[in-house]
Amino acid sequence: MNKKMNRYIKDSAFISVLKREWIRMISRKLYFGVCIVLPLFCIFFMATIFGSGQMENIPVGVVDYDQTATSRSIIRTVSAVPTFKVTEYYIDDISARNATQKKQIYGYLVIPSNFEDNLLNGNGVTLSYYYHYALLSVGSEVRGAFETVLQTLSLSPIAVEATALGINENLIKSFLVPINTQSHPLYNPDLDYSVYLSNPFFFILFQVIILLITVYSIGIEIKFKTGNIWLECAKKNMVIAVLGKILPYTVIFVIMGIFANYVMFGVMHIPFSCGFWPLNLTTVLFIIATQFLGVFLFSLFPAISIVISIVSMVGSLGATLSGVTFPAPFFFPIIYYLSFLFPVRHFIEINQNLLYGDYGYAYTWQNVAALFAFILVALLLLPHLKKAILSHKYENIR
Repeated sequence: MNKKMNRYIKDSAFISVLKREWIRMISRKLYFGVCIVLPLFCIFFMATIFGSGQMENIPVGVVDYDQTATSRSIIRTVSAVPTFKVTEYYIDDISARNATQKKQIYGYLVIPSNFEDNLLNGNGVTLSYYYHYALLSVGSEVRGAFETVLQTLSLSPIAVEATALGINENLIKSFLVPINTQSHPLYNPDLDYSVYLSNPFFFILFQVIILLITVYSIGIEIKFKTGNIWLECAKKNMVIAVLGKILPYTVIFVIMGIFANYVMFGVMHIPFSCGFWPLNLTTVLFIIATQFLGVFLFSLFPAISIVISIVSMVGSLGATLSGVTFPAPFFFPIIYYLSFLFPVRHFIEINQNLLYGDYGYAYTWQNVAALFAFILVALLLLPHLKKAILSHKYENIR
C-alpha cells in the first residue's frame, strides 16, 4: 500500500488522483471498450438504424373475392405505393386476419365479391382495409398509405364518368375536392424518423453508459478495498477525490458526445436552428450532470452489486420519461413530476428548443438550472460517501 501511495506523493492531491485513475484506465481493456468502442457503436447504430428515414416495403396482404380486371388494377395500384409491399394473397378474411395477428403482415385489403359489377352499375361498393395497430408507428404508416391510395381510387370512377359527359376537368376537381389542403410538416418536411429520433436516442443510450462507468469506477475502490489509497492520494479531500476520478471519463465522454453531434448534424444533415456551440455546450453539461447523478446514487447505495442494478433501472426509466416518443406534459401527473429527476429529460427539453427554433434561454433556463442542481446535490452527499469508504462495512457485500 505504501509503495502505491508513494507514486503520487510528490504531486498535488488533484493531480495524484488524476494520474492514479489514468493508470487504472489504461491498464484494463474494459475501460477502452466501454468508454470508446461502445459509444462509437451507439453512434453508428443510431446513424444507420432508420435507413432512408422512412418506412418502406411494409408487408401487407390482399383478399380478392372479385378476381376481375378491376380488382387486379386496384392491387397493382396498391403495390405501387412505396410504403407497401404486397407479399401475400389470401383466400378469405380469416387467413389474412391470422397472418396480421402473427405479424406476418401488418395489414390487408379486402375486395368484395361482385365489386366490378356493382361499380359499373353505379351501385355503392366498399373497399375495406385492416391493419395492425398495436405497433403505433407502423400502424399509422399503413393506415395513412391505405387512406391516400384508396381515396384516389374512390374518386376515379366519378372522374371518368364526368369526363365522358363532357364536364370540364377543373370543374370536376372543384366538385370532387371542394377544399384543397396543404401539408407543411415543420422542422421535418421529409417525415424522416432519423431527424427526431437518432439524436435523442443516442444520448438516451449514452446516459446508461455514463452512469454505469461512473458507479463502476468508484465502486471498485470499495470492492477491491483500495478506498484508503484513493483518499490518501486526495489528502482526505472527498471533492478532489471524486473530481480527479471522474475527470478522465468526462473528457472521453465529451469527445464522444461532440463527435455524435458532428455525425448527426454534420454527416447526416439533420436540420437544426442553432449553431454547433450551443449543442456541444448542452452536451457537456448533460454529461457532467449524468456523472454526478451516478455519484449521487453511489453515495446513497455504496455497494457496487446493488448500485449497478439501480443505475440500469434509472437509465431505462430515463429512456421512457425523456419525452421523445410520448409528450411528457401528458404523462400521469406523478410520472410527469418524476421525469424531472432524470438529466436526460432536461437535456431533451434544451435540445428540442435549440433544434426546432432556438427560442432562447428564457425557455430553457429551468432545465439548465436543473442540470446544475444534479451536481450540487451529489456534492452535498459526498460526506456520506467518505464515511462509507472509511467504515469498510460495504467491502464484503457481494
